[in-house]
Order: sequence, then structure tokens, then C-alpha cells
Amino acid sequence: MSYSLLQWYERLLTQLWSDDLRNIQGLRRWIIIPVRLFVVVVRQLLKGELNLRAMSLVYTTLLSIVPLLAVSFSVLKGFGVHNQIEPLLLNFLAPLGPKGEELSANIISFVENIRVGVLGSLGLALLFYTVVSLIQKVESTFNYVWQVEHLRGIAQRFSNYLSVILIGPVLVFTALGVTATALNHSLVQQLMTVEPFGYLIVATTRLLPYLLVIAAFTFIYMFIPNTRVRLFPAVVGGLVAGVLWQSSGWAFAAFIASSSKYAAIYSGFAILILLLIWLYLNWLILLLGAQVAFFVQYPQYMTRQPVQLHLSSRLRERLALQIMFMVAERHLRAGDPWTADELVHHLGLPMQPIHNVLQLMVKSGFLSLTADEPPAYLPRRDIETITLRELYEVVRSAGENRLLTLQTLPHQAEVERAMRAVQQAVESQLDDVTLRDLVEKKDAAI
Repeated sequence: MSYSLLQWYERLLTQLWSDDLRNIQGLRRWIIIPVRLFVVVVRQLLKGELNLRAMSLVYTTLLSIVPLLAVSFSVLKGFGVHNQIEPLLLNFLAPLGPKGEELSANIISFVENIRVGVLGSLGLALLFYTVVSLIQKVESTFNYVWQVEHLRGIAQRFSNYLSVILIGPVLVFTALGVTATALNHSLVQQLMTVEPFGYLIVATTRLLPYLLVIAAFTFIYMFIPNTRVRLFPAVVGGLVAGVLWQSSGWAFAAFIASSSKYAAIYSGFAILILLLIWLYLNWLILLLGAQVAFFVQYPQYMTRQPVQLHLSSRLRERLALQIMFMVAERHLRAGDPWTADELVHHLGLPMQPIHNVLQLMVKSGFLSLTADEPPAYLPRRDIETITLRELYEVVRSAGENRLLTLQTLPHQAEVERAMRAVQQAVESQLDDVTLRDLVEKKDAAI
């Protein structure tokens, strides 16, 4: 009997993981994808890295929450809606129970005590730096989820972060105000007396917190990572995270109501401990939603074993030549140069391997970055002077340093002869072939 169960289990695993998702169609696809997605997301959670990054963000949040609210308070004060911060903060801390109201009042008190005029230029700069560091830390964490190894450029980071800090709060409270005004409009009030419109409006009102949270998370997943995130994966991630976030608020409130022993054990520190736990849960849910969005955008990484994105020498050579060919072809046709996001979208690969190859090409003097936002890539030299042999040698020697080179390895005569034969074969086949020749061969084939 146990043997039959084992056979059934192995058959189930084979059905779940053996096929490429791109080749699965119909109902079977819609069954397998959610199951695979659940398994790989849980696997990422059990791996522990998301937990550690969520804990790190909790620490950064504690340092930044008062400066962040102070900046938002100053901006919103100019629009006359600064008094709406306290209800929003109170709603966020509502799962903490009565202590949440006390904590919210204390935080608002700290914010109101900050006098920008007294801070001076240095204090104001430190205030903004604390806020920017929080967003930068969030971007770094999201980049880990999306397997991107670099942050935005300084200019792009400055403009984007200021947009979030200065314009974000205005848009949020404008949306809330428009929603409240629409619900109080006389036409809407009249419609509520007519069924089924009344039922639909009430149901929409109840769903509104979910919809606003899902919309906010979707925006975060599209805006924060330093890579191109498509709308549908971001919406799926926002939907999962939004439902978890709202549901966790109810569960946490029930937990607080039934855990009176915390106050007896931790005394005055109980509220701080509970705040740390609540912040950790929120950041973890946000990161889980980002992980869901990543796997939805790149379903080829939903595999039985985790996919390692370390390129082999063969793949690195192929990818480098492919990218250089694409850049050279655009340049020769006087087209718009490729950006990193466009290359990611066109090649269907995550940012990490493409960025590594681009960085290698820039460092080796084959490509240069434009001053545009986002920056694009152009040949740094005439494509008639870039030979395939040069590219091959650069890619082969990537990663070597002064402590580990060909000279530091032991020399064996037989091995040297074999390697020399490989080198001569490469030179004889690729020495005179340039990037321009490669592009023109494509034209000749057409």
C-alpha cells in the first residue's frame, strides 16, 4: 500500500514539474501554474532571505518613520490636508488595539514638534537623507527579489525618490478625498435607494480598502524595482499582497485581543514588541507579493529545484555576442539605442545576467552609456574595429584578477599545447570578423 502511495506521489510530482509551462495549454495550465507558484513562493520564504530583509526594513522603518511623516506633513500642509495623516496612521496601527491609538498620538506629536526652520540646512538635509535611505533600502530589497544587482543612477534615484516623497502623499490623499466626495454625492445617495445599485455601492464601499491597498501595492511593484515590471504580474502580486495584508490585520487584531499576557511580561515594552512584529509582517507580505509578481512575469523560473542565475562560460559568450550584435545593428540602422529594460524584455531574461554582461562590455570599452534617463547603450568604438575574437577573449577572461590568472596556475606542457590549439582555432576563425560583418551577413541572408 505504501509503495502504491509512493508511486502516486512520484507520478504527481512528474505531472507538476516535468512540462515546460510554455507548452501547457487549457485547463491543465490554470491548475498547474497556481500550484507551482504556491510551492516556489513558500520555498523562497523558507529559504530565509526574505525574512532577513523584512527584519532589516523594520529597523530602517523605525529610524525613518518620524522624518518620513514630517516631510509628508510639510508637503500636505501646503494643500491643507495635513490633518488626514493621523487617521491614516491610526488605521495602519488599528490592529494593535488601544495601544495603537496611543502610539499614533505619540508619533504625530513627534512630527508636530519638528520645526523645519529650527533644523537649519544641515538638519533639513539629514531629514531628507533619512527618508531617502528608507526608499533606497526598499529598492535594494526589491532588486534582490527581481534579481537585479544595481540601484538606479544618482540622477534617476534623486528624481524618482523625490517624486515618491513629495508627490506620493498628495496623490494618495487626493484619491481618498475624491472617493469620499463621490460617495457623498447626491446622485450616488439617490442610487443607493434603488436596487440593485444600492447593494453594489455598499459592496464596493466594503471592497474599497482592498482595492486601494491592491492599487498601492501594484504601483510599488511597478515603480520601485530597477527593472521593467509588466502590469499583469504587478497586479497579481498586488492582489495577493493586498488580500494577505487586509486579512493579517484582522488576524493580528484578534491575536492582540487574546494576548493580555504580553503586557504582564514586557510591561511598558509590550507595545514596542507588538509594533515590531506588526511592521515585520507588513514588510514580509509586501516582499511576498513582489516574489509572486516575479514568478508570474518569469514563469520559466517556477521549477522543482531553484534556478541559479550564474551563467556558464558558454552562455556568457553567447549572451555577450547577442547583446553586442543587437546594439551594433541598431547603431548601424540609426535606430534608437537599446536600454537595459528593453534588452530584458526582448530577450525574456531577468535583469541580473543581462546587467552583468552589459557591465562587462562597458568596463572593457566596447559599450558606453548615454546621458538619457534611463540610460541607453551605444558602441564605444566603431563597429568595424570590434572583432569577434576581442569579444571572445574579454568574455573568457572575465573574473580573473591579479591573484588568479593564467600565470598563477601550474603549467603543464601537454595542457599548454591543447590550450594553444584552441586559441589558434579561435584566432583563425574569428580574427578578421567584425561586428559590422556579422550585421551585414544578416542582411545578405535576407
